[in-house]
Amino acid sequence: MMIVRPIRKSDYAELLKIADESGHGFTSLPVNEELLTKKIARSEASFAKQVAQPEDEGYLFVLEDTETGLVVGTSAIEAAVGLDDAFYHYHLSKVIHSSRTLNVYKAVDILTLCNDYTGATELCTLFLRDKFRKGGNGKLLSKMRFMFIKAHQQRFADTVLAEMRGISDDQGRSPFWQWLEEHFFSMDFPTADYLTGIGQKVFIAELMPKYPIYVNLLSKDAQAVIGKVHDKTRPAIQLLKNEGFTFNGYVDIFDAGPTVEAKVDNIRTVRIAQKRTVVIGDNQGGMQMMLSNDGLVEFRATLADISVEFNTDTVVISQQIADALLVQAGDTISIAEL
Repeated sequence: MMIVRPIRKSDYAELLKIADESGHGFTSLPVNEELLTKKIARSEASFAKQVAQPEDEGYLFVLEDTETGLVVGTSAIEAAVGLDDAFYHYHLSKVIHSSRTLNVYKAVDILTLCNDYTGATELCTLFLRDKFRKGGNGKLLSKMRFMFIKAHQQRFADTVLAEMRGISDDQGRSPFWQWLEEHFFSMDFPTADYLTGIGQKVFIAELMPKYPIYVNLLSKDAQAVIGKVHDKTRPAIQLLKNEGFTFNGYVDIFDAGPTVEAKVDNIRTVRIAQKRTVVIGDNQGGMQMMLSNDGLVEFRATLADISVEFNTDTVVISQQIADALLVQAGDTISIAEL
């Protein structure tokens, strides 16, 4: 059985492997032993913390195969970005160049450096090992965050965003960054990406162009990747679009990958998730459902094929599922269709 749970200190070795497998452009999991250790400790402290409003908490989850004990993926939630370190984006918009005298009218795309998402909640660090990208594992790892947010809504902002990985090649070369590097920086994309991942962001404010960038002055290769996602990220962005997330012109400052956003109350899983009282018994199966307990430190989520009666406030689950979710008969769980 696959279970999502909060990360523990004992998961460090597996997290390091996942960080190494995730490759270039995966800023939130740099291959840095000290940083990963701190990331785990910060997550454990966040889950244990009493919170009335979102601040600097970061919640890191892992997907565990309970049969083998192997950790096969991660996902995370940042409660409120940009409160301690500036959270940068480029915003893609238009300016109009016109002259009535010459009868010329031209709309031009520009990129403007901004911090518009300061204070928003961020979905991040979603990675699933290749051979486990099946059976709904990716959906569980992503969507269970909405179940957690709904259960603990005071811990999160009204706006939720996700930065999607932009286009770069196997060597970590980003067409968008190559143009910036040539004109403003003296470091390659993997180095800039790594420095951001370990929290050294001051160089962005120091070296980034202070004025809007005219898109038509970029190289053709750089223009072509603005707002585009990495091939491995296509399933993730489609999943978020299905949940109600939209692209509003914000792109990553390094690889120009799109950032999508949604209001919490408009997220599909948040809207359809239902509270049910647990009944232990034999459920002959039916549709694939996502199930989660209402815990914090002991939060658990899983998938199961169960038959659900929609005119009742109970749900029948097996003892095995109840044990996995750390619940007993009479406890409350949340359920949602995938």
